[in-house]
Amino acid sequence: MFKKILIANRGEIACRVIKTARKMGIKTVAVYSDADRHALHVQMADEAYHIGPPPANQSYIVIDKIMEAIKATGAEAVHPGYGFLSENSKFAEALSAAGVAFIGPPVGAIEAMGDKITSKKIAQDAQVNTVPGYMGLIEDAEEAVKISNQIGYPVMIKASAGGGGKGMRIAWNDTEAREGFESSKNEAANSFGDDRIFIEKFVTQPRHIEIQVLADSHGNAVYLHERECSIQRRNQKVVEEAPSPFLDEETRKAMGEQSVALAKAVGYASAGTVEFIVDGERNFYFLEMNTRLQVEHPVTELITGIDLVEQMIRVAAGEKLPFEQKDLKINGWAIENRLYAEDPYRNFLPSIGRLTRYRPPVEGQTNTGGIVRNDTGVYEGGEISMYYDPMIAKLCTWGETRAAAIEEMRVALDTFEVEGIGHNLPFVAAVMDHERFTSGNMTTAFIAEEYPEGFDGVTLPKDALVKVAAAASAMSRVAEIRRTQVSGRLGNHERRVGTDWVVSLQGEDFATTIAADRDGSNVTIDGTVLRVESDWTPGDSLARLSVGGEPLVLKVDKITHGFRIRFRGADIKVHVRTPRQAELAKLMPEKLPPDTSKLLLCPMPGLIVKVNVAEGDEVQEGQALCTVEAMKMENILRAERKGIVKAVKAAAGDSMAVDEVIIEFE
Repeated sequence: MFKKILIANRGEIACRVIKTARKMGIKTVAVYSDADRHALHVQMADEAYHIGPPPANQSYIVIDKIMEAIKATGAEAVHPGYGFLSENSKFAEALSAAGVAFIGPPVGAIEAMGDKITSKKIAQDAQVNTVPGYMGLIEDAEEAVKISNQIGYPVMIKASAGGGGKGMRIAWNDTEAREGFESSKNEAANSFGDDRIFIEKFVTQPRHIEIQVLADSHGNAVYLHERECSIQRRNQKVVEEAPSPFLDEETRKAMGEQSVALAKAVGYASAGTVEFIVDGERNFYFLEMNTRLQVEHPVTELITGIDLVEQMIRVAAGEKLPFEQKDLKINGWAIENRLYAEDPYRNFLPSIGRLTRYRPPVEGQTNTGGIVRNDTGVYEGGEISMYYDPMIAKLCTWGETRAAAIEEMRVALDTFEVEGIGHNLPFVAAVMDHERFTSGNMTTAFIAEEYPEGFDGVTLPKDALVKVAAAASAMSRVAEIRRTQVSGRLGNHERRVGTDWVVSLQGEDFATTIAADRDGSNVTIDGTVLRVESDWTPGDSLARLSVGGEPLVLKVDKITHGFRIRFRGADIKVHVRTPRQAELAKLMPEKLPPDTSKLLLCPMPGLIVKVNVAEGDEVQEGQALCTVEAMKMENILRAERKGIVKAVKAAAGDSMAVDEVIIEFE
């Protein structure tokens, strides 16, 4: 077995590999750029080696710099994680030439399956169903438009060396095909150092289901069942689960056996994933094979009990798989939510900055029999950089049933505290309560169909509002008692705290009456008495309560006459006032936001790649105005309506802050 391995990656996946290596008694080496000098993976590793400036194409994907780190530290093997160099055959060849083990598949398998075009040809030769498309290389945007018309819109424009949603666009017409080709080509070059593009038919109403395979170098190969990854946004997976709520045993077996056959056909060894698109009749079509560890591998580990990273290391060391297909059963259900540094209230645009608060839920077994796991690469006080993928953490839960796993996830999300940056936690919390998700009736179009205008928060149902109102009343009473104590007033301070309050939230008013005792409060709302018990004290950012005999977890911030409360995806101001204060509050005028209708504001911190208009130009609705790059993704900003450009305030190469003016209109 290896004594020391180097992880050629960063963030949560580097931390994930380090945990297993530590468990196996293997020393680890981290590599880091200037931006990651104080990163968590650097702190966790036994050694760390600096490899250059922040941009990945000057550090993490420069093979010579990784090889230099290997030589300097004496690492015997390298785990590439995912992304970066994980599917780069030249990197695997360089390691082989240096006598260093690659904790991944053989070079031949990477070349055959890692390249999307080659892998589809091999799959066709192996009589695996594939999605119709153009397998050759595409020279320019005009050829992309021609091919797209031959295939028939809609089409998927994809980077041959792509992954993680990078270099991928859906085009519904010639204009989108032309723009999508250029953006995909640029993203592919920046993210993977390979700008080859191919085009295939986009299958509408699909489900994205993938099979985890594991093979050794002795001819043994198995499948560890499937993962459902249909909840996606911009082709980036957001929610994953294992197993799929859609597959039956017959389809699962067929997909698994086909995946193993494909792996064996290319002499595969290590962990890999065969991705399929599945239609409503359970017909499945091969999409691609990822010759690496997948982001969503934890859900497979939770339902099988197999540590995939450990098996990858053992296979790379020449060991045989310690189990056969008949040994791999499905135990329970697992859900994964990807927590991203992106603001769901601003069309999920990237957010960067310092994590002023980062308190994930406690990992391990819960008091309801489930399991919580949080794979992360950040810490409180750390920075989220503009140079890398915006993932903060992968929150996973396990339960004996799908419903139990979802409920464990709801509670885990309620207790996950993140402050300082925009993040998608409210959105994934909303998905966990969405009827289409809880029923299992979703496709890859779920987000586009259910949130066509974007995400603007959650409106809690009446029963939830009543519980929050009761909790806020009891919490306000505690805060008032604390206030009277701090003020130094004499006498029985509790007598000065009233019993009748009006709680206002999400446009509704609830008249409440509180009867307190030593252990809690009885809160009467609309004639119903709810018992509220909690050990919350003013200043605590998390309130764990029992309301009406049921647990309730709220994120709490103090505001004038009440609280800002976040719960189940809702972010609401809750005002607790005396009846007279509530009466007067209704007379206050509403504060209106400033008018920015004649300004194009930068929606996220980023770099101006291109400005398409000049002063005096007349623009039409939907016209591309400029392109902003952030978190390795290009974002085209378009005109919301017809107008004339009065002034252009930014140029290509400028770094922009959130809400900084790019263009002013007449």
